[in-house]
Amino acid sequence: MYRVYKSFDFCYGHRLMDYDGPCMHPHGHNAKVEILLQGETLDKRHILYEFGELRDLVKAWIDEKLDHKMLLRKDDPLVKPLLELGEPVYLFETSPTAEAIAKLIYDYCITLKLPIDEIRIWETESSYAAYRE
Repeated sequence: MYRVYKSFDFCYGHRLMDYDGPCMHPHGHNAKVEILLQGETLDKRHILYEFGELRDLVKAWIDEKLDHKMLLRKDDPLVKPLLELGEPVYLFETSPTAEAIAKLIYDYCITLKLPIDEIRIWETESSYAAYRE
């Protein structure tokens, strides 16, 4: 089994609804996303997936959709005032937890037909959430 790993950094703000703790308040993270691909065979170049192609496809999407955005649940009372101020917001159906962000990126990778094994989102240097099917 071949495995390929690529990581990217991005920044985001969020807060968690229905949560009793410090993360119920708006705050930010310097996050790291790790993409793990897996496959039985290599292409004609003897590559599972080229690192630069992952950057061009996935990192570009993360930069456009999530980087330096406020990630909020769609019914968060902050959504309307932030949008009225022209602030960049990305809306989730659920609370924008690290787990939800990992699944969002995983689902995007599926649309690209990447041989995805797992997505990890590091919120801090010591804590990550992962998603795989």
